[in-house]
Amino acid sequence: MSSGNELARRWGVAFVGVPVVLGLLYAGGWVLAVPIAILAGLAAIETYRLAEQKKGRRPLRWLGASAAAGLVLLAGAYPSYAALAPWALAVLGAVSLFGLLAAIVRGADREPLASVAVTLFGALYAGFPLAFVLMLHELPSAEAWGEVIPKAWVGLLVVALPLASTWIGDATAFFAGTAWGRAKILPSVSPKKSWLGSVAGLIGAAAGAALWYLVAAPYLPGVPIESLGVAAIVGAVLGVGAQVGDFAESLLKREAGVKDSGAVFPGHGGVLDRIDALIVTLPMAYVILTLLDRAL
Repeated sequence: MSSGNELARRWGVAFVGVPVVLGLLYAGGWVLAVPIAILAGLAAIETYRLAEQKKGRRPLRWLGASAAAGLVLLAGAYPSYAALAPWALAVLGAVSLFGLLAAIVRGADREPLASVAVTLFGALYAGFPLAFVLMLHELPSAEAWGEVIPKAWVGLLVVALPLASTWIGDATAFFAGTAWGRAKILPSVSPKKSWLGSVAGLIGAAAGAALWYLVAAPYLPGVPIESLGVAAIVGAVLGVGAQVGDFAESLLKREAGVKDSGAVFPGHGGVLDRIDALIVTLPMAYVILTLLDRAL
């Protein structure tokens, strides 16, 4: 695909996707939780399809996809880490137990260890990070941030931190890497990613977080990011996480020998292709905000 087509693809996704995401974040509650749960289930299924490209691996798709979606729905009901953790542990324990039972029925010649391990991994990889959307959305209410504006806007603004940092960093890395990137980082994993694009992505992620601070901070009194410099540092850290998430999904696709994780979005790839960086930056943002809040 040419860089021009790639650019058009990215703008098309942004034009349709960003307003939808913002609308769901504004609505919050189950209006937000149910679509995110569906995405988690689809992302888990894509993970299992990648794994199945290796002969003999047969993860339990619907068990793992149901668990991934269930983790998000549980986060909708219990939108804090402390409240969600026991339920999440129960879900993952159930996946392990039922996976082992299914493996016993299948027999020893169906790679039972690999099948159960991949099933559990897919549920965690796709479901657990997306559950943090609901926890981030609820975090300002739990910590009494942003009492000067309606609650719906407060949740949206907090989730916007990892979104802005991730998306702006990704766009900056793409433009700089396409135009000037020559030296590649890990061509055996992701042949198009360059060192220059990576550095530009970190700068873009820092700038995205700084922009978020300028827009959101006046409406979030109490949020533990108290200066433009701190916001930029947080953004740069999220930028590192975003690139790790991007490389991780590229590695899975490279092993499977495919270009895209799926075809949910015609011409734009699968769910994992759209959320690979967020898989890392969503939980990372929650941890950073929580630790900063405890430290202040």
